[in-house]
Amino acid sequence: MLAVSGLVAAFGVFGAPAASAQGCANPSGTYTGEVPWGQRQVDPARLWPLTRGSGQLVAVIGTGVDAQNTQFAPGQLDSGAGTERTDCDGRGTIAAGIVGAQPDPSTTFTGVAPGVRLLPIRYTTGDGGDPGELAAAIDRAVDRRAGVILVAVPAAADSPALSGAVSRARSRGAVVVSAASATQQGARTYPTATSGVLAVGSVNPAGAPVQTEAGDHVGIAAPGAELVSTSAGAGGAVAHRWPLTDPGLAAAYVAGVAALVRAYHPELSGDQVVTRLTLTAHRPPSGGHDPRLGWGVLDAYAAVSSTLPAEVAPPGAVSPAASAPAVVPAAAAAARPRDIAAGTIAVAGVALAAAAGVAVAAVRRARRRGWRPTRFTP
Repeated sequence: MLAVSGLVAAFGVFGAPAASAQGCANPSGTYTGEVPWGQRQVDPARLWPLTRGSGQLVAVIGTGVDAQNTQFAPGQLDSGAGTERTDCDGRGTIAAGIVGAQPDPSTTFTGVAPGVRLLPIRYTTGDGGDPGELAAAIDRAVDRRAGVILVAVPAAADSPALSGAVSRARSRGAVVVSAASATQQGARTYPTATSGVLAVGSVNPAGAPVQTEAGDHVGIAAPGAELVSTSAGAGGAVAHRWPLTDPGLAAAYVAGVAALVRAYHPELSGDQVVTRLTLTAHRPPSGGHDPRLGWGVLDAYAAVSSTLPAEVAPPGAVSPAASAPAVVPAAAAAARPRDIAAGTIAVAGVALAAAAGVAVAAVRRARRRGWRPTRFTP
């Protein structure tokens, strides 16, 4: 079992989960404070009228997921060969909650895509693990037809088996999301740094990067500090851990939004989903790529709702249609229900007035030409 010191190192000073006498993570309680800032930043409820992620299967690869936390809906966690519905370490349950925890009246915390199904796969019980075992876990996710594969706990080393598993996942159309979570300066995690994987950096409430791992491979950033999520060790209740700081949380936010994009745009390939996520992100202050923020901070509303050209190049690439970089589309502001009703009435009024004017003009013109209405006989 993972020692408490290992959990502190994994989550940082904000997010060290309490441990029971057996060394497993315990909840802080049921969170009833204000809506967590990361949830406000992503604002998934704004997208739920469009999609809640229904029909999408998200694999959560790491330490398992505790199925006894009742903020997961009955049947939401897939079972069967290769799945693990217990979690001593706690990180898998935390990541799964950010992806798909259900709204519940006892708490202000909720997941990004509560309509998804979750596929809990354990390949490690602690910090990182064998890349070969991680490769096998990704293959299991592909075999179960997961459309989004979240690597919540990456490996510290690469291997041909791991890069091969990523390649197979992409060939089957899956979006592979992995946390940039190396703690040593200059180090990289895998498959985070593998080509074709959406590598995710973390930001705090001020928008500043918090993870150590950096490089050209980082594609996007999302909230990853001072957060709230579901806890292992719930024992049949709605239970949470807070405050939490871990790069895996940022990757979970991105995976949840990727599932929303896939549900709303089922025609897109996995690579096109990645392009959409990075193209619509809020650009870093430099305007270009940042080694820790990637192409910017996740914008969930723009990623799901924006209209993009059928063929659009990812950031940093030259568009096949033009030599200029692709332009980030602006998302329209969500109208309030009252505004929608008023606008509909106004537009309808204008349309009726216009139609009436056309009709009156037509009748006057016809009468000048000697037209008279005929009598209809059935």
